[in-house]
Amino acid sequence: MSGSQSYLVVGSGSIARRHIVNIKTLFCEARVGCVSASGRALCLEEVGADIVYQSFEEALSAEPLLAIVASPAPFHVSQAAMLLRAGIPVLIEKPLSDSLESFAAAADVMHANSEKIEVAYNLRFMPSAIHLKTLLEKRTLGRIHHVLIDVGQYLPDWRPATDYRENVSARKELGGGVLLELSHELDYLTWLFGAFDSVYCVASNSGALEVNVEDSAYAILSRGDGLVASLHMDFLQRAPSRTCKIVGESGTLIWNLLRNSISLHTAQDGEKILFSDTEYNRNEMYLDELSRFVKVATGELKPEVDIYQALNTLRLVEALKQSSVTRQVVNIGDFSS
Repeated sequence: MSGSQSYLVVGSGSIARRHIVNIKTLFCEARVGCVSASGRALCLEEVGADIVYQSFEEALSAEPLLAIVASPAPFHVSQAAMLLRAGIPVLIEKPLSDSLESFAAAADVMHANSEKIEVAYNLRFMPSAIHLKTLLEKRTLGRIHHVLIDVGQYLPDWRPATDYRENVSARKELGGGVLLELSHELDYLTWLFGAFDSVYCVASNSGALEVNVEDSAYAILSRGDGLVASLHMDFLQRAPSRTCKIVGESGTLIWNLLRNSISLHTAQDGEKILFSDTEYNRNEMYLDELSRFVKVATGELKPEVDIYQALNTLRLVEALKQSSVTRQVVNIGDFSS
């Protein structure tokens, strides 16, 4: 793909600006355009693009080779559909949408163009994630008994220079809350271990953050073969945490995503470090994701995370939300788009 071509980023938030920088890093002659998700006027200095468009129609007229939708989740599907109708491949920031209902409004277009859509669950591109998947495929632990996932960070610390209460993560109307915002964990859980059948969840708002979304969630997922996963997410932890512990018949694997490391704990050998790259630059996974998406856009590769996988994650989110409301175990298969 020629670097002299036009690229489009929809949105002006931190992830949109990251994508603009990364496009220019990978394609030094690229002409990167940006359009606001809400229609407000942008300035070049604000987003770092080569050109800002005043409307979606103007952006489409530039005929970009590909587009990245980095707007709030409620806009993802409608904006992606407009791009796809114009023949433009799309990388959609996670989650795919804020709800199955929102997705259904443009489902026909999305399904018809599924091979041109990538959903940005970028944790899959971490070297430690790839190594962990290989270990599991080799059955390093034998039979797996259960999985324990913990992710959390104090929301005001995410972007200290901004008022966190105005950020997407904190606003229900923009698709905020831990279940959607931290759905990376739901994606990799299924990617590594396969689908689950049922969930029980308690999601709540502590009142500590002055937001209108759930700021913590505790969930148990299970399936017929006996595998159980427990999941904890929050916006409250002062000490950031992002770990996945896998307990099997021959030992325990601990994946520390913040340290980009994997350790194996066995009765015979104690702790053994299987992978560690603490100097890893986390932007590399975004660059790897973008590099791969370029090949999806040109038809060389199939999407790493297609809409069907992303829909399964969205179904899981909705099952968790319903369980939290009803305080009952919910079958994930009852949700369809």
